Amino acid sequence: MSTHAYAMRDSMTMLRRNLKRARRYPSLTLSVVAMPIVMLLLFVYVFGGALGNGIGLPGAAHDRGAYVNYVVPGILLMTVTSGALSTAVSVSTDMTEGIINRFRTMAISRASVLTGHVVGSVIQTMLSLVLVLAVALAVGFRPDAAPVGWLAALGLLALLAFALTWLAAAMGMVAKTVESASNAPMPLTFLPFLGSAFVTPDSMPAGLRWFAEYQPFTPINETLRGLLLGTEIGTNGVIALAWALALSLAGYLWARAAFRRGATR
Repeated sequence: MSTHAYAMRDSMTMLRRNLKRARRYPSLTLSVVAMPIVMLLLFVYVFGGALGNGIGLPGAAHDRGAYVNYVVPGILLMTVTSGALSTAVSVSTDMTEGIINRFRTMAISRASVLTGHVVGSVIQTMLSLVLVLAVALAVGFRPDAAPVGWLAALGLLALLAFALTWLAAAMGMVAKTVESASNAPMPLTFLPFLGSAFVTPDSMPAGLRWFAEYQPFTPINETLRGLLLGTEIGTNGVIALAWALALSLAGYLWARAAFRRGATR
């Protein structure tokens, strides 16, 4: 069996381990899924009428119904960013309990340890997206995307989940405690608030508007909105893809370096 085959086998073993642990201890996964759903219900039923009328949404009906379509792509982004939290916690738990050091002494692929965490978290995040999307449809989300648009939107979300999961794995590796690991990804979770997820950047003060326009989640959100609702994408698609790939590379290199530093301690 070749080296790559051994690495693939070990990665699948680690993936099964992480999925079984997630099934056995579902509280963290449920809490991560619950937050986007609560935010969706809050923004639709509490703020939706005022925001729908106040931010000048395109279309004939500037009301709660129009705002549902506007806000759901941002909620889907928040679901992906929330998934990073569980990754950081699970990696940090392995680090603090010493299981990572035990894995290092075994005849297994070093890369498989983090790969199992990352792939398992991406699978959980995609399942969470299905649940959040089902709730969004129940409260009035009405996309008009063709099958190709749906596939492109899901592909972009999967790539973003992959990128943020590697970043979260690195955060879990370098965190001193599980508590600090659970707090480290929080800025990622709230970055969509400072973009075009809930209100248009045009409604923000000048400095905040500049940040909203140039931070990574705004072009990703506008691309999702365009794919699902048919709004203008422009250059946002290329920028979103570039951000997702850059974050993937940065997270992977950081996580790999942190894992290697841990091995030399």
